[in-house]
Amino acid sequence: MDTKLTSASSVTSERSRTAAARQRRSAKKHKKRLGRTLFRLFLLLVLLAVSAVGWLFLTPSGTNIRYLAADTLITTQHRYLAKYIIGQAELNRRVAEYQKQFDDMGVEKDRHQITLPPPAVEEAKPLVQVEDISGAGYKGFLMIVNDPTKIRLGVPAVPGKGERVLSMVQRYGAIAGVNAGGFADPNWEGNGFQPIGVVISQGKVFYDDTGKSKTTQIVGIDKNGKMIAGRYTLKQMQDMGVQEAVTFQPRIIVNGKGLIKNAKDGWGIAPRTAMGQRADGAILFVVIDGRQPGRSIGANLYDVQQIMLKHGAVIAANLDGGSSTMLVKDGKVLNKPSTKSPEGRYLPTAWLVFEHPEEAHIANVWAGLRPQDIDPAKW
Repeated sequence: MDTKLTSASSVTSERSRTAAARQRRSAKKHKKRLGRTLFRLFLLLVLLAVSAVGWLFLTPSGTNIRYLAADTLITTQHRYLAKYIIGQAELNRRVAEYQKQFDDMGVEKDRHQITLPPPAVEEAKPLVQVEDISGAGYKGFLMIVNDPTKIRLGVPAVPGKGERVLSMVQRYGAIAGVNAGGFADPNWEGNGFQPIGVVISQGKVFYDDTGKSKTTQIVGIDKNGKMIAGRYTLKQMQDMGVQEAVTFQPRIIVNGKGLIKNAKDGWGIAPRTAMGQRADGAILFVVIDGRQPGRSIGANLYDVQQIMLKHGAVIAANLDGGSSTMLVKDGKVLNKPSTKSPEGRYLPTAWLVFEHPEEAHIANVWAGLRPQDIDPAKW
């Protein structure tokens, strides 16, 4: 046997073993370094989480963020989740506090007057104008209806089932429509048929669950085109000549002044719908999309109030928002509702604009039904 070959083979084998051992040691060192890095990252994340929790619960700015998040959840079907942010007792207190504020905001006597332009001037302007609006985190539309006497309140066609705004616009032959009042919505899966409060259309009471002596906050229009918003009894509404109205709250502008002091009192971020009126009688509808990160998260009521004031509103009130927010013009949905269907939810009422409102035949779909006879969860 060749001793040189044997010696070379031994050297090669030894080198291979040395290289393998070196690789194993390198792998172990790499694993240790990776382990230390991951451990440090874990500690950093824990530290950041503890710091974030401390900031949220122990600092004024963090507390404001918590309450903003809670207020936003309160406006959704997941209201119960707010208790994990501020606690159940604080959630109950918060809701009660807002309700009291909303009640107080509807008390001041409204003294605004409107002066409609002469017919020739009125006819020279388009009946409906739509403008884009936007702000920090939201996008939406402002719809101006220059003749308030051409607005009617539409209702569904079939007992036991609400109707989408687009469907109401098309069925009644309206040129535009906006969602109006709220409704009973068990488990957030209601059929949209049972309104809350009152529904008045063409001067007739279509629905009333308030009782004859109780008050409710309404958003409506009287026979002369003047917007009515605030807390009234049914008799007061009739004495005032209210022609079209739904129950909703809060009133956010009265006698030309905003009632919401700042964004902190704006009741969270959400899709919004609101109605207002200028001194020349023009009705303003603000429709803001929300719950769509990257496009439009939504707005608070202070944002809506400021938009209304900027555009000359002397009175304004909140309408049903959230998943109900909807704007239809010329047979098309202009906004992007936060619903699975691009055509929105089934609703009990909608504000409709007509070129010839006298030709609109709106029948009382609740005739002969008592509130207690309606199952709002049954389709």
